[in-house]
Amino acid sequence: MSWQRGLYGLLWRALTPLIRRYLRKRARKAPAYLEHWDERFGRALAPRSVGAIWIHAVSVGETRAAQPLVAAIRRQWPDAPLLLTQMTPTGRATAEALYPDAEVRYLPYDYPRAVADFLRAYRPRCGVLMETEIWPNLIHAAAEQQVPLLLVNARLSEKSLNGYRRVRGLIAPAVRELTAVAAQTMQDAERLRLLGAENIIVCGSSKYDIEIPEAQRHLAADFRRRIGARPVLLCASTREGEEVLILDAWRAAGDAVGDALLLLVPRHPERLDPVAELAVGRGFAVQRRSDGAGVAAATGVWLGDSMGEMFAYLGASDVAFIGGSLLPFGCHNLIEPALMGVPALFGPSVFNFQQAAADSLAAGAGRQVADAGELVAAALALLADPAEAEAMRQGAARFSAAHRGASERMLALLKTVVPD
Repeated sequence: MSWQRGLYGLLWRALTPLIRRYLRKRARKAPAYLEHWDERFGRALAPRSVGAIWIHAVSVGETRAAQPLVAAIRRQWPDAPLLLTQMTPTGRATAEALYPDAEVRYLPYDYPRAVADFLRAYRPRCGVLMETEIWPNLIHAAAEQQVPLLLVNARLSEKSLNGYRRVRGLIAPAVRELTAVAAQTMQDAERLRLLGAENIIVCGSSKYDIEIPEAQRHLAADFRRRIGARPVLLCASTREGEEVLILDAWRAAGDAVGDALLLLVPRHPERLDPVAELAVGRGFAVQRRSDGAGVAAATGVWLGDSMGEMFAYLGASDVAFIGGSLLPFGCHNLIEPALMGVPALFGPSVFNFQQAAADSLAAGAGRQVADAGELVAAALALLADPAEAEAMRQGAARFSAAHRGASERMLALLKTVVPD
């Protein structure tokens, strides 16, 4: 074991009191952080079955992105047990909803003994890490126990690469032990290679392969009935600091807004009450999706206070802004609006979806805005121009269709390492 890895293990032990404090602090707003506590620290190892195909998807986005790959795995190995692990309560809840026949639990934090005990208990026939989950002790333990471990749907921004390079002595030996890497883009593949990864292929993103559930389409129609004929701007997966910018710009637009409805869906459910307070404080009448009522004519802001319904919100909208992009969060899922055929707007920060943003712009599916004022102006212009909005919807269809097939390419890679 290298001195860097030894120091890394010691650091985890030293940080344990802070980790526990962090979980308790998060639990003040999201009590689910106190549930299944032992799983996070490498205890509660009681597998429903051993020899599962194991997929680790840290939170909601990664868990949803795994859907097409899980479907492909089910077709290839219909009798294989499936194990899903997450790191967040919302990710776990999403997995339980999407994969009711799978075993779902938290992956232990990257303590050397905890991850080794986890692998010994579950003995997965292979492991699949979604997107950017690089945990050195976990990867080394998988190699030591001869568990094939793949990083798929892999993306690595320039910012993340620079961060990892500061601890290259820890990270490079780990990524070299990955069995294979399926990168989203050529740029991701090159950055992963610079980090030390080997056996890299470019597969694209499985997010383009997601099939929209009929239940979501029906729910979208129900939302539309509740809203009525009003035009709708959806601001999806907004982050702290963005809502206040959007609300101020929406209010500043004055009469130009007309009867348009602002549909706000914050990224984190524990922020729903603060966002509602922001809107009320600026003079908007606010309703919540959970009230089950029709949207009143006086309502200016409809608050999406539910999980797992983003496709329904998109289906009920005329234009969508993708949050995490006005401020430097790197943007959230730019692909979902394209799958629903909704014109997309996004801000200047797109380092998590750089290639998708470029492809969206090239296809005419999306537009980039500099700030909240430009966002509101662009949205109102599209709401007033049905022909231009339709052109963007057609661009969205081209954009999404051009990038399908990643999950089948990932399955082909899995078939080379998964024992039958």
